[in-house]
Amino acid sequence: MSQPIEASEALSRLMEGNSRYRTDRMQRPNADSARRDSLTGGQAPFAVVLACADSRVVPELIFDQGIGDLFVIRLAGNIVDDGVRGSIEYAVAHLGTRLVLVLGHQSCGAVTAAVAGEPTACSIDALIEAIAPAVAEARGLPGDVVDNAIRANARQVAQALSEHPAVLGPATKAGLRILPAYYRLDDGGVELIS
Repeated sequence: MSQPIEASEALSRLMEGNSRYRTDRMQRPNADSARRDSLTGGQAPFAVVLACADSRVVPELIFDQGIGDLFVIRLAGNIVDDGVRGSIEYAVAHLGTRLVLVLGHQSCGAVTAAVAGEPTACSIDALIEAIAPAVAEARGLPGDVVDNAIRANARQVAQALSEHPAVLGPATKAGLRILPAYYRLDDGGVELIS
């Protein structure tokens, strides 16, 4: 296992990998039996990626990374509940990860459902409720409300994580970076959200 790397280096690795993915120059690193064997004693992922469960959003491919490189958490709408937060806290506190990327994506079905706002009488309502603050913010912005809500949701989730008092808030003050990003399905690109 390697030593933890700083957030800026982790972000560079992700964005370089995304550039390879977008231009069909993927290296598919760390994907062989030697890598698998080297990780049997532990892991040291260089970044956490909180992404949507959408089958079109596969962080290891989007960022051209291999086994053990990323600590990936996927949940529809890239929302946060206690299990997600605890998983991120584990990666930060116990694995030394210094970058958390909250990855929203174009045409997110969970956000689209939240914008529609129609109750489903099932567990999908919990997703819609979690995304509702982003929808409220997006309704006041010019442009496409779904796309704006996707971006607002990633931004709000990243902000909430960085302010959480237990592990993540203090870690942010000590160099952890929690950044929102947006994945474009149509061209494979990832952009940071300001």
